[in-house]
Amino acid sequence: MGKGILYYNVGDQVELFLLIKSATKGTASNGKPFLTLILQDQSGEIEAKLWDAGEEDEKNYAPQNIVKIIGELQNYRGKSQLKIRQIRKSGPNDRVKLDDFLEAAPLSQDEMSSKLTQYIFDMKNPNIQRITRHLIKKHQEAFLVYPAATKNHHEFVSGLAYHVVSMLDLAKAISSLYPSLDRDLLYAGVILHDMGKVLELSGPISTMYTIEGNLLGHITIMVNEIGKAAEELGISGEEVLILQHLVLSHHGKAEWGSPKPPLIKEAEILHYIDNLDAKMNMLDRALERVKPGEFTERIFALDNRSFYKPVFHK
Repeated sequence: MGKGILYYNVGDQVELFLLIKSATKGTASNGKPFLTLILQDQSGEIEAKLWDAGEEDEKNYAPQNIVKIIGELQNYRGKSQLKIRQIRKSGPNDRVKLDDFLEAAPLSQDEMSSKLTQYIFDMKNPNIQRITRHLIKKHQEAFLVYPAATKNHHEFVSGLAYHVVSMLDLAKAISSLYPSLDRDLLYAGVILHDMGKVLELSGPISTMYTIEGNLLGHITIMVNEIGKAAEELGISGEEVLILQHLVLSHHGKAEWGSPKPPLIKEAEILHYIDNLDAKMNMLDRALERVKPGEFTERIFALDNRSFYKPVFHK
């Protein structure tokens, strides 16, 4: 496959197969239609403009199509952009397949699945354990392949499960340092906090928000799911309410999408663990793409800061 699109520098000539992640129609200042394409391979994604794009182009260059592009890398307003000189759809003779272009979690689905099983097995409270196990089983297939977001953090195949197992390891380490934390609540909160994303988002490829995702969002979706699970299992205890509160409050503040701020110790800690893992993922991905002595692109979710990669970090 050669090197990924993110490892080209401005001015480099590019001849590559890429997957179209999204295609958005626009109208140029001369009145002609164009397409803004977001193209991806396993290294990440890049934007390109296809000028004078007719209806035929719109059909050919819709999301989930693989295209062969010849062009060069340019800098546009501080961001890399691919200038297209030639573009065509891939054909059967090109021997390229979708999986070649999808970025995936560094752990296999089997490894993540067995980690999840182990953490659920470690829970002592039967009500919390049964609700968590029931919901994992119900959504297992999607849970193991979905991304955690459309952009910002863990936006790759199996990103959701990878985010969750990373957070579980964090929760385990933190609760061994602070024994007064309730491990069962923390583990269940970690596993359930973003599970609503399997209904909020459309799937692992060319991810978009579903109608339910746009109108309710993953937090509300999951509060309902916990309620349904408790009803089906005949569980009525304070645990149900507290699990719902953990999910409701994990974004921390109303302006970040949480209807309630954390009002339980484990809810507060869950918010920090979630934030820490998401930010760490964004930072690692941004810093991976620059050489020592350079600054990253601005990271929107980190207050639009550019981070520096120290030279002594080899």
